[in-house]
Amino acid sequence: MKRLSEIKIGRTVVIKSFEKDDLFIKLMEMGCVPGEMVKVEQIAPLGDPMSISVAGYSLSLRLNEADHIFVEEV
Repeated sequence: MKRLSEIKIGRTVVIKSFEKDDLFIKLMEMGCVPGEMVKVEQIAPLGDPMSISVAGYSLSLRLNEADHIFVEEV
């Protein structure tokens, strides 16, 4: 498994788990739940934040947030 912060632009992954429970609650409310497909759409020129497509909409995440999400490539 990799961390979401390590995934390159254009790749699609599946969320497997979260490292921090407090972050899980915040992301779950936004549609990021284990088993959900996520596509990395953009990464800012300086590397932070990143834009992902999840549950039919775009979501921006800071790299320190994405670093706590474990994913598996499709």
